[in-house]
Amino acid sequence: MQIFNRLESEVRGYIRSFPTVFTKASGALLTNEHGDQYVDFLSGAGTLNYGHNNPLLKKKLIAYLESDGLTHGLDMASQAKADFLETFERVILKPRNMAYKIQFPGPTGTNAVEAALKLARKVKGRSNIISFTNAFHGVSLGSLSATGNTKFRSAAGIGLSNVTFMPYDGYLGQGVDTTAYLDKVLTDQSSGVDLPAAVIVETVQGEGGVNEASFAWLRALEAVCRKHDVLLIVDDIQMGCGRTGTFFSFDNIGISPDIITLSKSISGYGLPMSLVLMKPELDVWEPGAHNGTFRGHNLAFLTAKEAILEYWQDDAFQHRIAEKENIMHSWLEFIKESYPEGKFSVRGRGMVQGLAVENPALAGKITAAAFDNGLIIETSGSQDQVIKFLPPLVIEERQLVAGLEIFEQSVTDALGIAPVRSGDVKIRMGAAR
Repeated sequence: MQIFNRLESEVRGYIRSFPTVFTKASGALLTNEHGDQYVDFLSGAGTLNYGHNNPLLKKKLIAYLESDGLTHGLDMASQAKADFLETFERVILKPRNMAYKIQFPGPTGTNAVEAALKLARKVKGRSNIISFTNAFHGVSLGSLSATGNTKFRSAAGIGLSNVTFMPYDGYLGQGVDTTAYLDKVLTDQSSGVDLPAAVIVETVQGEGGVNEASFAWLRALEAVCRKHDVLLIVDDIQMGCGRTGTFFSFDNIGISPDIITLSKSISGYGLPMSLVLMKPELDVWEPGAHNGTFRGHNLAFLTAKEAILEYWQDDAFQHRIAEKENIMHSWLEFIKESYPEGKFSVRGRGMVQGLAVENPALAGKITAAAFDNGLIIETSGSQDQVIKFLPPLVIEERQLVAGLEIFEQSVTDALGIAPVRSGDVKIRMGAAR
């Protein structure tokens, strides 16, 4: 680790939680330089939904490289891009009756958010944006302005403006409809809140602490946007590509976002790639008005197409996600009930699950013990008080169970108590089903 401590900037983060040198990765397993293996419940912060070095995608990628397929091409036409666009439209958009134009901004999530916010302001001719408490949309200045956590905002070095924050669903307690408050301040011309160009929202706030908006709240939010001629942007960067159980996190909810941002797992292989989907009438860009050198990552186009073809042409993959969701949720509920000393609560949807801990220090002790025991998992939330579970969607059931067993052991290690042995794996697996 000496080379990293000596040369790499103090800004490094994950390396501090997982201080080892990784050399190999396959599926849901990471291997370090000593041959030690770790079950990965982080998945590149949601970038590796299809696992590390997915063999189906790797085979196609190697063949493409050996054929001298285009790697970099700015936004020029390429066969890899054409194939991706055709596949995305045919398999993802058309079955959902979604008509969107597709923009390839720079290859990261924050690039997609920057483009979406810029486009919304251009379309509506207004500067204000509505974001929500505990939101995370990126750390470049535009997206950072829409991010709530002080830890990130304080690093900006300048004032962050043109964004107004509203309470997310549940922020003011159960039974309080915060969309009614948003409607009130947008209706009242003396509220001091400028009419925004857009509202940007995560259906599940991952970095914010696995906070899940109800379907009714999301539908009400869209209704407020339509009433006031405001665009609705859904940031699906971490929660899209199957993380919540369906390809888009808002599938089957009954909303139709004006703009959608995708990144992280859209490439399928951990390669940098992002998309902005916009309703056709919103595509008011002039040529080159928002560009970037790496907006034509053809290797990512290739693996993104293959991931869609492999996993999203029917409902079988979604059913497997639902089965694993049941296992994860049931196991966390078991931990909550079996170890009341931890004062835990469970939250989440699909294969993003959270174990909220009343004492943030305990959450840190648990994740540190998990690393020592062979599990990679992180915390989230305003005080790092929520342990966030993001295993690969393709993780084998036996590996998922093994990771959950390690996690339970880590909970008892951190609490200094003995594990509850009466609820064995078979009983828990049966309960999960």
